[in-house]
Amino acid sequence: MNLKNIIDEYPNFPKKGILFRDISPILRNPAALSHVVDEFSKRFHTNDVDVLAGIESRGFPLACALSLKYNKGMMMIRKQGKLPGATVKKAYDIEYGKAIMEIQKNSIKKDQRVLICDDLLATGGTARAAAELVEKIGGKVTGFAFMVELTDLNGMKKLTKYRCESLVKY
Repeated sequence: MNLKNIIDEYPNFPKKGILFRDISPILRNPAALSHVVDEFSKRFHTNDVDVLAGIESRGFPLACALSLKYNKGMMMIRKQGKLPGATVKKAYDIEYGKAIMEIQKNSIKKDQRVLICDDLLATGGTARAAAELVEKIGGKVTGFAFMVELTDLNGMKKLTKYRCESLVKY
């Protein structure tokens, strides 16, 4: 299945000069979403993953779908102030400034293997921060599953110590 034919493109969003690649049509298309899940399950064996982690917010549906396929739990990595209970925070740089993400301290057990999911890899700042949060609370990052990778932005350079898989490259 050619996912590029399904992904929508929005010029000048969220600001002038940006071409936004929208994976929403994949989520609305059961055959396309099933294809994405099947492709990632070929690349990351269920025995190598204990927990799926979704990065807010478009990583949530991917992590959830994979968690059902793998029969594993799912946890969320969210923007600051969105998670209850004790959390760990990480400040990081994004394309348009700075951001803070957090993870619940009790979301994974020590040495659990975590597959981190997101819709898109751009500069790698968000993904790197997510990995650092998982490791800070004792998890081991099995790898990253990205639906889309923007290769010109060199996000993989920030993730060289991790296994990264992307299904569509622009």
